[in-house]
Amino acid sequence: MDRKMKIFLFCLSAFLITAGCIDLKQPKNKIQYYTLEYSSPSITGLKPLPVTLKVERFSVAPAYNTNRIIYGDQSFRRNEYFYHKWRSNPADLVTYFLNRDMRESGLFRAVLPQGSGFPFSYLLEGSVDEFFELDAVESWNAVLSITITLMAANEPDASKSVLFQKSYSVKKACKHKNPQGLAQAMSLSMGEISKEVIKDIYSVVNKRI
Repeated sequence: MDRKMKIFLFCLSAFLITAGCIDLKQPKNKIQYYTLEYSSPSITGLKPLPVTLKVERFSVAPAYNTNRIIYGDQSFRRNEYFYHKWRSNPADLVTYFLNRDMRESGLFRAVLPQGSGFPFSYLLEGSVDEFFELDAVESWNAVLSITITLMAANEPDASKSVLFQKSYSVKKACKHKNPQGLAQAMSLSMGEISKEVIKDIYSVVNKRI
């Protein structure tokens, strides 16, 4: 083996050893997971209704059908964080928390999740239309938009089974310009929308009793 080849192999070995040590000493970035966290909204002054509701899993717009946190800083553009993710898909988060809040409100005899085999009076379906961080120079905002459809379960006339359909949208400023600030603002948005949804459903159902 000539001298140049020995030098080349020595340098290559030194490089690989150094790179290996650097990789061992510098752990890869850890993925951080976030979820919504808020108390169920309090709704007082209403009498509980003797009805059972079932909540189907919401669908979600294609742009937000992922557990990666999506953000937009320009029109027509959506990007995503790599090391920051939602714990679950936005459709699952919205469905779960809305179901929980309706149940905790005490305004209905029962609120059933998707897959339940118990009979029910009304069916709630919906979609998550927006679920993202909107970045502007002055502030970052959590944007949450959903659409719900309430249907009567035992209405023989299909044209009358849909009782109402409505969209809700809330934008809340993030206290901190980071994913945790987004999670806090998104939680406030979900709590506000959830309260309005429950009140609207109650109003529609109460008129039928």
